[in-house]
Amino acid sequence: MQIEDIKFDAHGLIPVVVQDFFSRQVLTVAYMNEESLRITLAERRTCFYSRSRRTLWRKGETSGNIQHVVAVTADCDADALVVEVIKEGPACHLGTESCFTNELFRDPAQQQFSLDLLYQLLLQRDRERPAGSYTTYLFEKGREKILKKVGEECSEVIIGAMKGSREETVFEIADLCYHLLVLMASCGITPEDIRRELASRHVVDHKVKQETLR
Repeated sequence: MQIEDIKFDAHGLIPVVVQDFFSRQVLTVAYMNEESLRITLAERRTCFYSRSRRTLWRKGETSGNIQHVVAVTADCDADALVVEVIKEGPACHLGTESCFTNELFRDPAQQQFSLDLLYQLLLQRDRERPAGSYTTYLFEKGREKILKKVGEECSEVIIGAMKGSREETVFEIADLCYHLLVLMASCGITPEDIRRELASRHVVDHKVKQETLR
């Protein structure tokens, strides 16, 4: 598909859903015109059209929260776009990771889980420190206690794997992941920071492989 195939509306605009490349979370909905779309593709970072100001604006030009474009996909009618990005910092001008934070409805029978949601829950536990919570206990004991638990869980993972017990190893890895997330929360390190670091290594590794094949 080419830009010429895109169907802009009567005002020369097209709605754009911006999605986190790693977590698949919807970050925001904005608009582009043909010029901003061409800039987005050329610079590999999001550039939108502001309907209120009637001007182009590059995401992050004032906040520094740049969105690096991974893919741009049009829908079946070519009149809406999904832009997958790797973001640097919050997507919303209010400082939240996504603009979509005001939940209207959720089916209680369908409980979603992700490491990102667990991390947000840990941050909430750190802020509120509810009594009787093991997470509260860890935060109150401090960094040294958290590090000790991470070390213990590493040993448990090794023991489970050495025993050849898949079930035990999975259980201990889950414990380790939890305590690592607690450590991350205490250090101000987000899952996004880890994804970005791993992504950078993946890019470097890919380039090395390409060089090797030449």
